Amino acid sequence: MSASNSIRVAIVDDHAVVRSGLGAFLLAFEDLELVGEAGSGAEAIRLGDEVQPDVILMDLVMPEMDGATATRQIRRQHPHIQVIALTSFKEEELVQNALEAGAISYLLKNVSANELVEAIRAAHAGRSTLAPEAAQALIHAATHAPAPHFDLTPRELEVLALIVEGLNNTEIAKRLVVSRSTVKFHVSSILSKLGVSSRTEAVALAVQNHLVS
Repeated sequence: MSASNSIRVAIVDDHAVVRSGLGAFLLAFEDLELVGEAGSGAEAIRLGDEVQPDVILMDLVMPEMDGATATRQIRRQHPHIQVIALTSFKEEELVQNALEAGAISYLLKNVSANELVEAIRAAHAGRSTLAPEAAQALIHAATHAPAPHFDLTPRELEVLALIVEGLNNTEIAKRLVVSRSTVKFHVSSILSKLGVSSRTEAVALAVQNHLVS
């Protein structure tokens, strides 16, 4: 394959031995061309400006500027550059930060040579590749997301808790030592914020979303 048709790849990692190993790996494939290396996030941004590779293999955990921050800036300045997060870590926060920053793929450094080259080709074509551990982290984050609070104020949450207990407006007014009109106002606001039309629906939503203890 001619150089003009090859995929231009850059490597960003704060460990020289990793950069050297990845660089040697790229040489084995005719359609991949190593066009630059960087040892930090700041260097990666400069590399993106100067070389504008097609794909960047980006380490995430680096001193001074992490890979997600560098990825976000590179993608903002050069949307055509695809970034593959290539890291030893699979923590949910790292996965989410990298993908939110604009990385198209997330791979662990124990990936096989064939899997990595296929991910580079896929990224160049605009397709995402996720390590199974990264996909699992995203699924876990989505299914364990914090319950929404519907912008209820502390007082409204207090009133909602008493509604869940089964108290009526008069009883809530006595419990909180406020007027019934004040309670009525809070209840109306609660129903509006929760998007429900009755106290029964409000109770069901509160229990479902763990809005009250």
